Amino acid sequence: MLRIAVAQFNATVGDLTGNVERIVKCATEAKARGAQVLLTPELALCGYPPEDLLLRPDFYRACNQALDHLASRVEGIALVIGHPEESEGRRYNAATVIENGQKKAVYRKIRLPNYEVFDEKRYFDAGTDACVVSIAGVRCGINICADIWESGAAEMAHAAGAELLLVLNASPCHLTKHHQRLEVLGERVAATGIPAIYCNLVGGQDELVFDGASFALDAAGQCRMRLGQFVEALGIVDYDAGQLHSADQAVALLFEAEAYQALVLGVRDYIGKSGFKGAIIGLSGGIDSALTLCVAVDALGADKVHAVMMPSPYTAQMSLDDSREMIRQLGCSYNEIAIEPAMQTYAAMLDPLFAGLPADTTEENIQARIRGNILMALSNKTGKLVLTTGNKSEMAVGYCTLYGDMAGGFAVIKDVYKTLVYRLSVYRNTLCQGEPVIPENIIVRPPSAELKPDQTDQDSLPPYEVLDAIVRAYMEEDRSPREIIAAGLPEADVRRVVRLLRIAEYKRRQSPVGIRITPRGFGKDWRYPITNRYQDEF
Repeated sequence: MLRIAVAQFNATVGDLTGNVERIVKCATEAKARGAQVLLTPELALCGYPPEDLLLRPDFYRACNQALDHLASRVEGIALVIGHPEESEGRRYNAATVIENGQKKAVYRKIRLPNYEVFDEKRYFDAGTDACVVSIAGVRCGINICADIWESGAAEMAHAAGAELLLVLNASPCHLTKHHQRLEVLGERVAATGIPAIYCNLVGGQDELVFDGASFALDAAGQCRMRLGQFVEALGIVDYDAGQLHSADQAVALLFEAEAYQALVLGVRDYIGKSGFKGAIIGLSGGIDSALTLCVAVDALGADKVHAVMMPSPYTAQMSLDDSREMIRQLGCSYNEIAIEPAMQTYAAMLDPLFAGLPADTTEENIQARIRGNILMALSNKTGKLVLTTGNKSEMAVGYCTLYGDMAGGFAVIKDVYKTLVYRLSVYRNTLCQGEPVIPENIIVRPPSAELKPDQTDQDSLPPYEVLDAIVRAYMEEDRSPREIIAAGLPEADVRRVVRLLRIAEYKRRQSPVGIRITPRGFGKDWRYPITNRYQDEF
């Protein structure tokens, strides 16, 4: 029998010393629980993705030293460690098997993904050979992440004699992706006839969130182990006479819970790993800032979150009351700073230049920029990071103000459609023991930027159900406007939204990084030219 420990842990990019310590701790616990081998995630030694650190020769030297140090620290259990490797002038995404302080075998990733958020062909050379190593008498084949997403690498391991497949992964989250992983690994199991153990990274790294959800499939494709999502865990799987056994059977999260936990983990790790002292959020009385505040408090604790309400003459009393109620419920620090004096000062400064010109969005944007200046000043003084509150629907069509509501360091709900913002707000309220944290008024009232009298979002945008459907089809699915109209969405709205989406590229390029939870976000996997005269197919 072979007992495998699955180390689903939260690595930090570039923290070689810290990551080694985490692996040593996992190995110590695994050994105490009778495991003979510890399986770690992809590039566990250095964190994933290291991006252009992988272009630095000194980075490979440091990783190699850290690997040697790790090997000297662990006895009595074999390790399968993901790390970058430089060998004979070539660079690889590798996994080394270490036993009794010695490097027993090295596997080099064969399939290098170059789609969605992945850019591995920029950094690595592809491996060519299978790697099968005997651990406690069991012939274990090694694969790394994308190796299992198409045929070839797993079948090579089986042909080389593997009776069990160990897969190291850094598979970032998008909603319900764990179902896709089960299906894909199931295809490899069906093709090879051998069981497989899938160890996935957990944690936030810039815009990416890794959800863990490690699992194991037996030779029949049945799930015999599943670890929790968005949590560190050390799973134990026994391989005995071709069968897998495990007591670890976590239940997959429901859709809203999965989305919410991804946001919480993304905020916690971005703030924590980057060394900020906490978060600052500009409250408006609207649903976007309300949800962002909840996520921040759940991620960091109320003592590390500061909210600021900055009313103007157009701010409804309801917005003030609802914001104060949220603060009462959540217990974070709070200030109200009226911006009317600054508005008057700006107006006096600009009146000679604006003489004879009608008021328009210029004056509205000044209000947003006054607020942005206040938040950034507080950030500079306190060392806390401003979290912006714009959602994916707004980012898509440019319904946001450069240097105004876009001012900040991290965009929490940047990849959350407005329709999902409402669902997540209702979900967050279901977690409350008493009164809802987000007042009902915020959820049911028509959304408004409150930059002029009686303003609502739908003065400028289609209904959010329509807007989100158009953006999803055009942006995530690459469907042409003609196809979107043929699917039943209103032609006038399609034309309008596509035009807005295209001309807002310059804004998005200047927006803060934000958490990715859909198959395609406005970040690593959206690379459209700002200057662009392509005419869409209508």
